[in-house]
Amino acid sequence: MMKTLSIRIVLVLFFLPLLYQNSAAQIVSKESAWKKIAPYFAAPDQFKNQYGPYRSPLKFYDGREVKNPAEWKKRRVEILDRWNGLMGKWPALITDQKLEFLDSIRKDGFTQYQVRFSWAPGQKTNGYLLVPDGKGKKPAVITVYYEPETAAGLGRPDLPDRDFAYQLCKRGFVTLSLGTTESTNSKTYSIYYPGIQNASIQPLSMLAYAAANAWNVLAKVQNVDSKRIGIMGHSYGGKWAMFASCLYEKFACAVWSDPGIVFEDSRESINYWEPWYLGYHPQPWRKRGLITKENPAIGLYPKLVSEGYNLQELHALMAPRPFLVSGGSEDPASRWIPLNHSVAVNNLLGYKDRVAMTNRPEHTPNPESNEVAYGFLEYYLKY
Repeated sequence: MMKTLSIRIVLVLFFLPLLYQNSAAQIVSKESAWKKIAPYFAAPDQFKNQYGPYRSPLKFYDGREVKNPAEWKKRRVEILDRWNGLMGKWPALITDQKLEFLDSIRKDGFTQYQVRFSWAPGQKTNGYLLVPDGKGKKPAVITVYYEPETAAGLGRPDLPDRDFAYQLCKRGFVTLSLGTTESTNSKTYSIYYPGIQNASIQPLSMLAYAAANAWNVLAKVQNVDSKRIGIMGHSYGGKWAMFASCLYEKFACAVWSDPGIVFEDSRESINYWEPWYLGYHPQPWRKRGLITKENPAIGLYPKLVSEGYNLQELHALMAPRPFLVSGGSEDPASRWIPLNHSVAVNNLLGYKDRVAMTNRPEHTPNPESNEVAYGFLEYYLKY
C-alpha cells in the first residue's frame, strides 16, 4: 500500500509541472487570440445605440416588451415559430446516419476524405472531410458554398481566399466542405422539397435544414467535439451559413461573409427575393435581377417586406451564441444598426462580446478579413 502511494506521489510531482505549463500556454494562446478579434465587437461611434427602422426582437408580436431572460426564451420560440410558419416546416432531421467514406488522400498534416451522406429526404450529397493529424477531440467547422471543392482548396484559382475548410484544417479544425454542385450547374442553386415544381419550404430554409443534417452527421465523427461545431460561408454561402446557424441552435458559433445580412431591394447581390432563396414560385421563374414593375418579386419575399419582417429577428436567435459578420461591399459598417438589436438581446441575457463585424471595401474576402474570421473561430471554438 505504501509503495502504491509513493508511486502516485511521484507521478503527481512529475505531471503537475507539465499540466501547469499546458494551462499557462493555453491562457497565453487565449489572450493572444482575443487581442486579434477584440476591436471588432464595438460599433463605430456614429452607429452606436442606433436601431433604425428594424422591429425590436425584444418586443413580442403583440407589442409586449421582453423584460428578462425567461421572457426572452418565450419570445425566441415565438420568432422561430413565426418564421418557420412563414417559410415552411422542416421535415424530421436525419439523425440516424453516419458519413460514407468514398476515398482518402494523405496530405501535409491532415487527411482529406471524400464523403457522402443524406442531407435531405431522398437526396444525398458529396463533400470533403478534412481531418488534421493528432489524437483527441477537436473543434469543427462546416463550410458551405456553390460547390465543395473551393473551400477544400481543390482548384478555382480564380477565387482566392475562399479555401476556408483547408485553412481551418491547417489550424487544427476538422472541417466538412459542402456545396450545391448539381443545382449550381443547372442554375437552380438550392434544394427544393419535395420537388422544384411543388416546394413546400422556402429553398433557403431547406439549405439551413441540410446544414442541420450535416451538423448531426459530423457530430458522430470520432475526432469531433460535438459541442464545438461552427459554420462559415461567403456570399451565397454566407446566406446559407446565416440561416443555418440562426435556425439550428446546435451550431456553437458562425461566420457570415458578406451575405447581405438584411433585406435591401436596391442591391442586386442581396437578392433574397430570388426563387432559390425566399421568393420561391413554380417555374417558369421571374427573370433574375432587381425587382421592377415589369419584373416583380413573387412568393413569400414581398409578403415578408410588406408585413415589416427583416432578418434582425433571425440574428437575435443566435444569442448568446457568438457570430461574426465578415462584411464587404454588401455589408458595410452601417450594418451595425440592425446588429445592435442582437447586442441588446445579449445584454439582456448578461453576455458581452457576442456580435462582431469586420469591414472591407470589396465583396471578395481577403487575407486580412479571413485572418480575423479564423481567429474568431479559434477563440470561440478552441478556448
